[in-house]
Amino acid sequence: MIFRFKTSSIAACAGAAVVLVLAVLALPARAAEPTFPTGSRIGLVPPSGMVTVTGFPGFEDPDKHAAIVVAPMPAAAYAELDKTAVPETLKSQGITMDKREPISISAGKAFLVTGTAVADNARYRKWLMVAAVDDLTAFVSVQVPEADTTYTDAVVRAALATLTVRASVPDAERLSLLPFKVGDLADFKIEGVLPGRALMLADTPAKPGSDAAERIRTFDARMLISAEQGGPSDFADHGNFARTVFDGIGGIKNVRITMSEPLNMNGQEGYQTMAQANELQGDTKLMVVQWLRFGGGGYLQMVGVARADIWTSVLTRMRAVRDSVE
Repeated sequence: MIFRFKTSSIAACAGAAVVLVLAVLALPARAAEPTFPTGSRIGLVPPSGMVTVTGFPGFEDPDKHAAIVVAPMPAAAYAELDKTAVPETLKSQGITMDKREPISISAGKAFLVTGTAVADNARYRKWLMVAAVDDLTAFVSVQVPEADTTYTDAVVRAALATLTVRASVPDAERLSLLPFKVGDLADFKIEGVLPGRALMLADTPAKPGSDAAERIRTFDARMLISAEQGGPSDFADHGNFARTVFDGIGGIKNVRITMSEPLNMNGQEGYQTMAQANELQGDTKLMVVQWLRFGGGGYLQMVGVARADIWTSVLTRMRAVRDSVE
């Protein structure tokens, strides 16, 4: 069967297609979404050619030796950096400043310093942006070889203008930065992560940007898990080593050891130390536990500290976290 169309019908379809194409072309182009380096609250739309990396929080074009590094700082740091980002201070850090100026970003107020630096006998162009955004100060450093023509001043400024800050980092993303896995947080909250090394858990995490004194005032119960290199190779040395490491725990005073003994943990040799103590800045009675787990040329240090009046329930939860660490 042969289908035949009237000329008027074909013209109508063609007209409708043209209208549809024009409508699509008239739609505003969707802006690229910002990219957040793993574990970072600070993100931006990186220039084409730069990708996130695992070695530091930022972006890199390894072929061109160009990089962007982002770092969060307390909110109060903006005012301090506003005073110290001057030619003399920057020169002492190996940076020759060409210009300092305000820069417009939608996320908050910011200023930009441009200049040059020398590293490993190579000259680089530098951009340093400091921004007051939400509850933190965002510090962004850009470094590009002086001879590079891809990452121009206009390209870098366009990327910096897209800076944004997310409210929080998903727990799974933060935990992925650690060299160990924690299967059970036992209702503790993540207070901080030191990528590649340590995790701090807390019952009542300090507010973002709070100082050490504020963290002490809000103290309830905390647990630190850190991966360390070295440690004794001889089982007989575990006890002395555990006491030496325990003596390095900060924030406590009037320490009285109540238990010190070997302890097998997840099939690995370990050592347990428990003590009574007082809060360093006051007389609050505390209980402290340290678990060391040895193996593989290093050891895991797990330290739990809590008020004595809630110790029984907290210790049960800390043991659950301890036993879930792989």
